[in-house]
Amino acid sequence: MTRYGPMYGPDFTFLGVPACDWREPSSYADADVVIVGAPFDGGTSHRPGARFGPQVIRGTDYLPHDGSRPHMAMRVDALPNVRDAGDLEVFSGEIARSCATIEDAVAFIAGHGAVPLILGGDHTVTWPDVAGVARHHGAGNISVIHFDAHADTGDIEFGSLYGHGQPMRRLIESGAVRGDRFLQVGLRGYWPGPDVLDWMADQGMHSFHMSEIVDRGLAAVLDRVFELALDGCDGVFLSVDIDVCDPGHAPGTGTPEPGGLTARQLLDAVSRICHELPVVGMDLVEVSPPFDHAEITAMLGNRVVLEALSGMARRRADGAGPRWNRAKPLLEGRGSAQRDPETAQHDPGSAQHDPGSAAQRDQPA
Repeated sequence: MTRYGPMYGPDFTFLGVPACDWREPSSYADADVVIVGAPFDGGTSHRPGARFGPQVIRGTDYLPHDGSRPHMAMRVDALPNVRDAGDLEVFSGEIARSCATIEDAVAFIAGHGAVPLILGGDHTVTWPDVAGVARHHGAGNISVIHFDAHADTGDIEFGSLYGHGQPMRRLIESGAVRGDRFLQVGLRGYWPGPDVLDWMADQGMHSFHMSEIVDRGLAAVLDRVFELALDGCDGVFLSVDIDVCDPGHAPGTGTPEPGGLTARQLLDAVSRICHELPVVGMDLVEVSPPFDHAEITAMLGNRVVLEALSGMARRRADGAGPRWNRAKPLLEGRGSAQRDPETAQHDPGSAQHDPGSAAQRDQPA
């Protein structure tokens, strides 16, 4: 079941993009991406409120909600062929029923040619999100890149198999995703314990703690993630828990953990992943407006979605050609003397990457 707009609050789409009905494929036949809200926080173990996340992610912006966001660095409209299917009708007191609703909708959208982009909700929703995409692409055929402070690989928590601390274990155990193609970035804090970490190691998971990221650098860690992501897999599901960022950058979340990524690091990473890898699904979770301050977290969540969309748009614009250099000087090629835009977009000289980044040099189209 779906709703035409947010489940909690006024009826509006993500920054004014056209609305659609996920049950009517004709309403998004030309869409590259379909946004859908999953306002579920019934799996939360600490601070609730993520059910209100989809609404603020859609609406927190100081620019007109006209569905258009030209991206200065990528030189593309960040919102081409995007539709918003509104929120799924889910109930926080019924985890199994809500997850089944989400999985069915995500699988249907993916099966009709669009990339599902799900706005959570707590991290419980990643279980049905990834499972739904895997139903279309095939079990074990997609890798998961997971940004989070927490591994979310618990087994039984608070007497339940289901919750926001367990979706990654459920996905691996179900066979929807291979353990050795589960790539986690930004872990820190004091959970899980040794028994769960042993289980993760036994599955072949790749989990990058913040200490390793600080030591090696985020770019080097992402290079390794990119090497693994498409080894035996056809596409990538990107899951972003906003608490991967330090609470100073994202205070409005259920389980904040000091010492995380900066907002800048997260935005650049999401942009790079969606530009250089074939992303077949994505979710953004754990934005909890009741604990936010001055819309800091809501604005970051909105920008995570925009960076993902602009990266996907740039990837499509690049086609089989070289990858656009997002670090190209902002005004180069602009002004009265600029070359033809189509020529500039595909100019091999404009797509030179950092020679030290193998992942940026070698990614296929």
